[in-house]
Formats: sequence, C-alpha cells, structure tokens
Amino acid sequence: MEFIEQWAWVGWLVLIALFLAVEVFAGELTFLMLALGGVAGVLSAMAGAPVWLQVIIAAIAAVAALALLRAPLLKRLRRRSDPKKFNVDGLIGLEGVVTTTVTALGGRVKLANGEDWTARVAGGTDLPPLTPIVVRDIQGATAIVTGAGQRPAAPNQES
Repeated sequence: MEFIEQWAWVGWLVLIALFLAVEVFAGELTFLMLALGGVAGVLSAMAGAPVWLQVIIAAIAAVAALALLRAPLLKRLRRRSDPKKFNVDGLIGLEGVVTTTVTALGGRVKLANGEDWTARVAGGTDLPPLTPIVVRDIQGATAIVTGAGQRPAAPNQES
C-alpha cells in the first residue's frame, strides 16, 4: 500500500493524459473536465493525502468542473465568432458600376471587390455604363442589381 501512495501521482498523470487524448477526439469538453479533476488528484497526492482522499478530491473537482465550467465553455466555443459573410452571401449589398448596359435580359458589372459579373436589372429601367449599382441577389452566375439610389424591387416570383 505504501508503494501505491508513493507513486499515486504517476497514476494521476497517466489518467490525465488518457482523458486529454480522449478529449481530442470527443471535443465535448467532458474528458477535459475529468482531466481537471485528475489535476486536483495530483495536487492532493503531492500534498501527501491518502489515496482514498485523493480520489474523493478528484471526483469533487471533476463534478464541479462539469457543473460550472463545461456549459459556459461550450457556449463560448460554439458561438459564431466571425459574423463576416462569405461566398454569395458576401456579395449581397455590394456596390459596383455598370460596364456594359444592364437590362432585364443581361449586361455586365464590375463589383467593388474587383470581380466582373454578368448582371440583370431587378425591375425598373435599363442601367447604362458607369451607373453605380448595388447587388440585390445572386441567381446562379448572374448578379441581380439595382441602381445605387434605387429601392430594391419586389422579388420576382419566378421559379
């Protein structure tokens, strides 16, 4: 029994490593909280507590970590950290200029991000070259645009 008490800290370190390895694959922070309980077990072993007390301290620390830390940490990890829009969503509202007259059938625009797009006007009149535009929608490879000072047209019910 003296051997176990003398080397219990090594057992705790092995247990912590095991919990951390499982956590890498699980990703739910449960095993991380158990590893924190293991840290409490190591500290109590270093302080000279008997093995039965080390287990109780580790269990209490793990349960406390699960109850108090896991939920807020998961919430923080899962919240959307970058509200910036990407791909097609990032083009909606982007300004640009007409390069070839844009009609209800087609035309070309150059967007503020430097991309050239085929475009159609979203209701209203044709837009001549050099007219400022705003992208209102993307349909396939075509930007649906309006003049920069115009209100957006009602959505077309075609599908």
